[in-house]
Amino acid sequence: MKQLTHYDIKNNQKQFPITIVCDAIRTPENIGMCFRISESLGVEKIYFHENSPAVENKIVRKTARNTIHQIEHDTYADFASIIHKLKQEGHAIIGLEITDKSMRIQDFEFKKYQKIVLLLGSERSGIEHIDAADHTVSIPMFGVNSSMNVIHSLAICLYEITNQLSVNGGEE
Repeated sequence: MKQLTHYDIKNNQKQFPITIVCDAIRTPENIGMCFRISESLGVEKIYFHENSPAVENKIVRKTARNTIHQIEHDTYADFASIIHKLKQEGHAIIGLEITDKSMRIQDFEFKKYQKIVLLLGSERSGIEHIDAADHTVSIPMFGVNSSMNVIHSLAICLYEITNQLSVNGGEE
């Protein structure tokens, strides 16, 4: 067995109709990792609040590596406005959050939607504007804690979404 390097691997590059909207994420490492995870799993675009650490932040750049240049991203000032714009463009707004209406991610049929916005909450309070979501999904937990880091949750959720879209889209 031989461990492969980046030069040995040729990924089947694909972009999915997924947009990430970060609702008040403040940790530079989480912003940087949002780029890394989103790029590796074929996200189209990421929106960050204007008060989130900027891509010029040294920690964001170090954590994101080159993915800042590989995925479209923008900032927004008004959460309600960006969500309204995305809904007008036909996106389903899906919050990654534990609510009394949340479905387990593996039970949610992501393939029913042509365009998906995955709404992420802050490290401390979750999604502050949860009423903006059309649906909420959560990750089943088996330990004592009921939640995990927002970027770990993003990775798990994006894996489930892209797996459903790939398998059910006849491309596997």
